[in-house]
Amino acid sequence: MPDGQVLEFSRLTKRFGTIAAVSRLTARVEPGQVTGFLGPNGAGKTTSLRILLGLVRASEGTATIGGSAYRSLANPLQTVGAVLEASSFHPGRSGANHLLVYARAAGLPKKRVDEVLGLVGLSDAAGRSAGGYSLGMRQRLGLATALLGDPGVLVLDEPTNGLDPEGIKWIRGFLRQLAREGRTVLVSSHLLAEVQQTVDALVMISRGRLVFQGRLDELTDPAEYTTVVDAPDRAALTDALRSANVSFDVLRSGLTVSGLDGSQVGQVAANAGIALSSLHRRGPALEEVFLELANGTRTHPSADGTVATGEAEERSAGTEPPPAPEGEVAPEPEPEPEPEAEAEADPEPEPERESAPEPERESAPEPEPERESAPDPEPERESAPEPELEPESDLDPPEPSDDDRPWEDYVRTDADEEADAFFSSFDDAGRLSRNDEGEATR
Repeated sequence: MPDGQVLEFSRLTKRFGTIAAVSRLTARVEPGQVTGFLGPNGAGKTTSLRILLGLVRASEGTATIGGSAYRSLANPLQTVGAVLEASSFHPGRSGANHLLVYARAAGLPKKRVDEVLGLVGLSDAAGRSAGGYSLGMRQRLGLATALLGDPGVLVLDEPTNGLDPEGIKWIRGFLRQLAREGRTVLVSSHLLAEVQQTVDALVMISRGRLVFQGRLDELTDPAEYTTVVDAPDRAALTDALRSANVSFDVLRSGLTVSGLDGSQVGQVAANAGIALSSLHRRGPALEEVFLELANGTRTHPSADGTVATGEAEERSAGTEPPPAPEGEVAPEPEPEPEPEAEAEADPEPEPERESAPEPERESAPEPEPERESAPDPEPERESAPEPELEPESDLDPPEPSDDDRPWEDYVRTDADEEADAFFSSFDDAGRLSRNDEGEATR
């Protein structure tokens, strides 16, 4: 039976440009239990899982499986089984052939394909094209791919998406069975009601940061819960509670008791021989707590404790440098028994240090006027386009000068007169032809 591995995120950070998808996430997922990975859309869940599986490189921090990065695993398929997308297969390939490709790549026997198809309930559809599978069947095929190497770690993103009620009930029991075998099961989901029935522990993030980590019963303060109890003989029940010094409030639905759980209230009623008609606990629902943690109106010590631990480690790592200033203070009492000349010598270098930066600061503004002189040629550039606009003004009759009409001073030659006579003959012939045409039309 494969052993589960600890999944650990340590100060994990991933930036996409100026956007921090994950910010200093520190969390730990233990084997032997089903851990839910919750967060609103865009919280960084999928990015964190992709970094864990070596699909995305982290900007800072680490994400390890059993203390090793995914790329360092000797047999990844036999160590980690993951399902991040339900459509990661060729639509024209049958379900059995899809699994066979992975089995051959990992050096697994062909009989393992038939075994996992039976585990996920796809034996009857093994020969059908995966492109014709329903969404729920594709989810089962993805789970079969993850189980192919019989890994000790399972990382599943929205495994119940597209499953019918029967399929959801099946996968809920299946994941619990895998956890009881000692495997590590990490499930990302947004179905809070389903998560509450499936998982043993939670890791909740919002805006890329951890907001809660722990068991479900640690999510809220016990003081937020009350016990509601009622009996056909409510008067006898109220007398029994008063006799036991139990404070309560009378409501339409029954008596509300604070500070005692259901078993303690039931014991009080049993001792008084009172039959109860209802007994249940009332408190904030998972959805309410989830939304409050996500928007920041509620905080949990597990998130603060993680940050405090990280800061404590930084401080512990930085405790070595503080002795240095102590060492600098130590030599000061040593020269005290000596004359005050040494004390005077200490301030002497201080003005020297102060005088040193002064010329540097004075020299800094010197290049500034040089930069100011740089824009001087800019008006020259501005004046450059002005003559470019002058040719456009040539179109205006008053502006052109004598130099712009050189033909007016041109002296005609005999050749010019002959040329004019030659071309004018064509103009006269054209006028005659147009006159003839006009008379004809008339």
